[in-house]
Amino acid sequence: MKSKHKLKLVHLYPDLMNLYGDRGNVLCLQQRARWRGIDIEVVPVGVGMKLPEDYDLLFMGGGQDRGQELVADDLFQKGHQIKASIEAGLPALVICGGYQLFGHYFKTSAGKKLPGIGVFNAATDASNRRLIGNVVVRSQRFGKLVGFENHSGLTKLAASLEPLGQVVQGGGNNGEDGVEGALYKNAIGTYLHGSFLPKNPAVADFLISAALARAGYEAVLTELDDSLEKKASELASKRPQ
Repeated sequence: MKSKHKLKLVHLYPDLMNLYGDRGNVLCLQQRARWRGIDIEVVPVGVGMKLPEDYDLLFMGGGQDRGQELVADDLFQKGHQIKASIEAGLPALVICGGYQLFGHYFKTSAGKKLPGIGVFNAATDASNRRLIGNVVVRSQRFGKLVGFENHSGLTKLAASLEPLGQVVQGGGNNGEDGVEGALYKNAIGTYLHGSFLPKNPAVADFLISAALARAGYEAVLTELDDSLEKKASELASKRPQ
């Protein structure tokens, strides 16, 4: 289909923060947009690189502690610009290590406190407990969500911050309070890898719609046949923990 609209997606640190198929989220957004005649240009932004002046979507994947240490200071320098954009409605998806650094801080297992940019009113401390396995979440906004978690960071949300959803199966943010992820304006943080968006198309379409609206386009998306995506979600939700 010939492109009707063009969007720009910033992919933060794709070389250092890309665990468990996280890049597949970007490919999913591009494909679901392409099926509707929308072109998404992906702009990789690494350490030491400037953010573009204008962009419509933001994505950051997960990484090991070492990867987070390599990007944390650079992300902190970009934090004011990113926060201002999110306050103005920029849609964003950040996974695992990216999610942690979009909170106030991530304290590593070695006791090092990596500064976050404070998009989410949340903080993460490393622990000796690893939360690993398939996760099922009930989200008030998006319905049933599925994914794969593998983290030892325990994230606590402030009471004012809306979680992505309630945990049905798995650990979620910390394995204790029964919630997973975080929502703030059009920004989504989650521990769900796998890739997350292909099995949860409602979230992908939310991000595309928000990006279209931000760019001044019509934000109503053409319906797609998501039968294959629904089958993938069902299979993932039935896998043992």
